[in-house]
Amino acid sequence: MCISRELTTPDAAAGALTAAESIYADLVDAQGVVDAIDSGLFAQYRGKDQHDWDAELKALHERLVASLASISETGLTKADARVLAVLRRKLDTIQPSEKDPRDLRCTDAQRKELPRAALSAALTSCFTEIANNLEFEGERLDRVAALGRLHTIVEPERRKMLFLSFQPLWRAINGGNEADSAYRRLIQLAADEHPRGSPIEAAARTLCVTTAQVDDWLVRILETWSTATAGESVEPWDYRYASSAADRALSGTVPLALMLDIDHRYYRDLGVDRDALGVLYDLHPRANKSSVAYTDFLIHGRWIGSRWQPTIARVLATYHDGSLGSLNELVHENGHAAHISAIRNRPVFVDWNDDLFVEAFADVPAWSLYEPAWQRHYLGTAAPERDALRALYGSVMLDVAWALFEARMLRNPASDPNAVWTQITHRYLHIVPHPELSWWAVRGQIVHLPGYMVNYGLGAVLTADLREHVRKQIGGFDTGNPRWYPWLSENLLRYGSERDIASLLKQFLGRPVSADALLAQLRRVGRDAGARRGARWRRSADGDHVLVLN
Repeated sequence: MCISRELTTPDAAAGALTAAESIYADLVDAQGVVDAIDSGLFAQYRGKDQHDWDAELKALHERLVASLASISETGLTKADARVLAVLRRKLDTIQPSEKDPRDLRCTDAQRKELPRAALSAALTSCFTEIANNLEFEGERLDRVAALGRLHTIVEPERRKMLFLSFQPLWRAINGGNEADSAYRRLIQLAADEHPRGSPIEAAARTLCVTTAQVDDWLVRILETWSTATAGESVEPWDYRYASSAADRALSGTVPLALMLDIDHRYYRDLGVDRDALGVLYDLHPRANKSSVAYTDFLIHGRWIGSRWQPTIARVLATYHDGSLGSLNELVHENGHAAHISAIRNRPVFVDWNDDLFVEAFADVPAWSLYEPAWQRHYLGTAAPERDALRALYGSVMLDVAWALFEARMLRNPASDPNAVWTQITHRYLHIVPHPELSWWAVRGQIVHLPGYMVNYGLGAVLTADLREHVRKQIGGFDTGNPRWYPWLSENLLRYGSERDIASLLKQFLGRPVSADALLAQLRRVGRDAGARRGARWRRSADGDHVLVLN
């Protein structure tokens, strides 16, 4: 009997693990459907409504708890033991429960006893309740529409009035900038959590740098931009307009009704059959819709015997009018959809892998929209190169500024956020100081998960590096390249969350991630690139990197 148990136990354990992983696959699909119903995408899916899916989610969770409890690591291979550990860890992130009949509202953020997660949820509600109901010139606008109009309104005073229409949101997030405002309590609670759990620390691990070096990279990027745009000075309500000449010049070439068609044409030229992927889109405005665009799994792909059952992704965004900026966001979100649809792995690894990489990869195709070659090919006309690049990197630099803002706030949570934001935007973006305004509080990510903006800001380094590497390996792709998606799927995307992203990127690039490609792109914006060829970097007395011209 002892000999028999030694022979059969490993097979029995492996079989039990396979069964548990199958339950897990059903569980995350049920969670994906529940999230989609909660988002407003649909009321029913596969003939079942929210009540039915909630019940199925709960039942599957109970089955997985019991299944995992019965499995011992003894007898498992090293690979299976890792899968078991991952399953147990992921189980903790899926906790179905009865819905609170009184969801947290924006006003709940003023309750000083709320723990971090609840405070974050309440502040996130402010973006639905307030940012989706901004008042401007007798009409109500949501955050997306209002920010879009800041790119197009010609009259400076009207831009200022629209900009100031965000004040109710800023007050809900940061009050009068008191030391115990809702945001300042949130950032203190976030900073008190273990640093290795922060997005800043995660980003540092992805790029194989220290958290201090994250600051250095962000500052270096901003200094390069500051030099490229030297001599400029703009009010905060004019910044987007000043960077958007290309968007305005091409506004008539991107009608709302054709945005998906243009997006799909570009991806087909990259080797991605969007129709075959079966992505579901939720793009029309409606009340109580998330003010943040995102992509997520609806159904996770899995192997059924030797046949791959494809992933079904869903894209949520809100578009009122067609524009190059809106199309850029749509292509970015579809970059996420292409990413997760390329994963081919066992269920536990069919998942997002690393936030910084995920955001950076989605911009690899999206940045092409601001290249004149892409515009001529897909829109039939192009903006001047400097205007096009200014439109792209002007927006990217705001993300870099937010990333540096969050890194500094998490490091010194007692800091005055208005002062920190004012110093960054004035020094590097040449924006006139307005420390009386909490105008940094227009991105929901800042309160949903403090530190997450580093994945956009520092992610720009990886985006530029990946774009340059892909061009060197398989050729340009601004006007399409049918090798793009198959090659990237095979060499970078198919692993899902199985591979450590830092080592995968080093293998893919053949070296550590470098900021050189991004800095070279930013210098394209400068008016006199030749005068900066001899530039070098030194560290100033306050610890920042300063560009020194020879």
